[in-house]
Amino acid sequence: MKQFDVGGMMCAACSARVEKVVSQVPGVTSCSVSLLTNSMGVEGTASDEEIIKAVVDAGYEASVKAEAGSSADTRSDSTTSAPLTDKETPLLKKRLITSLIFLLPLLYITMGHMLWAWPLPAFLTENHSIMGLVQLVLTLIIMIINKRFFTSGIKSAFHLAPNMDTLVALGAGASFIYSVWVLIAISFLKSTAAHDFYFESAAMILTLITVGKMLEARSKGKTTDALKGLMKLAPKTATIIDAAGTEKIVPISQVKINDIFVVRPGENIPVDGVIIEGNAAINESALTGESIPADKQTGDTVSAATTNLSGFIKCRATRVGQDTTLSQIIKLVSDAAATKAPIAKIADKVAGIFVPTVIAISLVTLGIWLAVGAGAEISIMHAVAVLVISCPCALGLATPVAIMVGNGVGARNGILFKTAAALEQAGHTQIIALDKTGTITNGEPVVTDIIPAPDQSEQTLLQLACSLEKKSEHPLAKAITKKAEEQNITAAKTQDFQIFPGNGLKANINGTICSGGNFNFIKQLANITPAIVAQSDSLAAQGKTPLFFAQGNKLLGIIAVADTIKPDSTQAIAELKQMGIKVTLLTGDNERTARAIAKQAGIENVIAGVLPQEKADAINKLKAEGKTCMVGDGINDAPSLTTADIGIAIGNGTDIAIDAADIVLVKNTLRELPILFRLSRATVRNIKENLFWAFFYNVLCIPLAAGAFVPLLGWHLNPMFGAAAMSLSSFCVVSNALRLNFKKFNAPK
Repeated sequence: MKQFDVGGMMCAACSARVEKVVSQVPGVTSCSVSLLTNSMGVEGTASDEEIIKAVVDAGYEASVKAEAGSSADTRSDSTTSAPLTDKETPLLKKRLITSLIFLLPLLYITMGHMLWAWPLPAFLTENHSIMGLVQLVLTLIIMIINKRFFTSGIKSAFHLAPNMDTLVALGAGASFIYSVWVLIAISFLKSTAAHDFYFESAAMILTLITVGKMLEARSKGKTTDALKGLMKLAPKTATIIDAAGTEKIVPISQVKINDIFVVRPGENIPVDGVIIEGNAAINESALTGESIPADKQTGDTVSAATTNLSGFIKCRATRVGQDTTLSQIIKLVSDAAATKAPIAKIADKVAGIFVPTVIAISLVTLGIWLAVGAGAEISIMHAVAVLVISCPCALGLATPVAIMVGNGVGARNGILFKTAAALEQAGHTQIIALDKTGTITNGEPVVTDIIPAPDQSEQTLLQLACSLEKKSEHPLAKAITKKAEEQNITAAKTQDFQIFPGNGLKANINGTICSGGNFNFIKQLANITPAIVAQSDSLAAQGKTPLFFAQGNKLLGIIAVADTIKPDSTQAIAELKQMGIKVTLLTGDNERTARAIAKQAGIENVIAGVLPQEKADAINKLKAEGKTCMVGDGINDAPSLTTADIGIAIGNGTDIAIDAADIVLVKNTLRELPILFRLSRATVRNIKENLFWAFFYNVLCIPLAAGAFVPLLGWHLNPMFGAAAMSLSSFCVVSNALRLNFKKFNAPK
């Protein structure tokens, strides 16, 4: 997906307009515009120049977006990526302060003197023309300060795509023009209608809307705190060891793959790498959300932006620049911000016709009030009130601001949503299919049981097994040799080593032929008692693999090896079931082992012995029962991850699985799954709340502004109060979304 920065958008009508014109460019297959981040994601074969030209022709600005998470980004807090820098708030703050400097004397002259008889110089109180002229000059200055509303609004109207600025420009402009006419009438037509001046309303509308835009901009800036925190963690330099063996501090951009770098206690890891010397306790909370430091030793991987709490380590760089885990996380979150959730289509459809409809309602309001003889002042007041209270900003921000906050919360918890649609749809999951190996289990066999024959010891059995398995590359052999190393058992020398694929192996140890393997292989070489067979069957029923070992024709015992369940899997699955989600184990492993693991994990539904393509077929069958999510980590899971309504990849899984998934869990556990679904449900609920209040606000306030309640209740709405209410509506929508930052998504105690 191509990413662009889009400038000049002020409301949902603007983003809808940009999306519409870009979608019409030949070669564009999809376009998504985010009002929150002023960004646009485009898919298709159209060139960057054609896309930018379409945006510019529509009256807006566009440029190709700098890569989020690039080395330039990680070297500084500033970036060309819109979501990470708040450039708008300082400009709006400057405009607001300057406007207030001229608004306060204007309000003193108008409201202060007119309503509360505050003193004024005699030349003003005795000459209405001069008083009107002073008000005109002060208002004109405020209009010039806030000229962006007029330039943007008029430009949008000329492009037949009126936006929020068009409403503001029409409202303030109508008040100003009417007041100028009154001033002319007083000066040249000898009118005495000095109280009909409307200058302060025009100035107040512009200032109040600027207040709202500033509050909105500040709140929007807070939605990307998670990303900003990551950016600040990234170090600007790295300490590398050059060819001469000398330590040298270089800018992070100069670090290359295979460079050797060192990290001392208290320093941040500069790039992704693997430890080649030393050990350390690494704080990975910035990337995974895990507060407990991870102990790292030689051979373990480390990630950029994590912190070395203790120990000196020497590492080899494996991923730098945009390829680091940090950069990929930033890119995923930024890309998700540029996409739209399906629920956003509701607001988009309304926004596309909203502004023209409001202008039409304003004209109708003006006509009706004039027709009933209310006079120009009342008629214009209601028409202007309709214009200024109908800002569609709240409508346009309702969805993207909640999505952005939800993405930030997810990133802090080690959950990465690739698209806004994934964040929304995950909460609707009814069925979840879990892969076994590497997802529920650790994906690495370990020794679980050592059962010596009645006349043998565990140490004798383990030493013989280690001696046999040491030359084997089989994963089960590695589990046995690792167990022996943990117990400081040394393998004996072997001769005439032989492997019998699928069965076992033999070797000469100290002049005796020793063997190890499965039951069918060893029963031909040694006597296995019924008691040992019963123990073997019991181990197999638990999903373990029993390996038999014999010295000559004498059985030494059984060593059971199994892929054990991750510590968090059982609790996570229990929470998913409590949330009403049906959990299914979907694995290519044999039925017996799958059911044993499922029983330990608390899963009743098991689909076992399926090939990768058959996994996808199984997902299709589950989808017929309800919205289905698939969780996996291997290449064989890629087809099913793509087939499922939502695909979730475990963070340390294969690149193919991660690419095929919609959501990535950074940590190698299922603990974040329940958090993921709670977060999705809370985000969708927040979006619905925002949309409700945005729609409810306009449905209630437009009739009020038009004067529909005057005949029944005598309610009038001054345009100044309308402008204040409109500004607060956007601020409230953004503030409501920010509540997600304070919500706890862990399991309730």
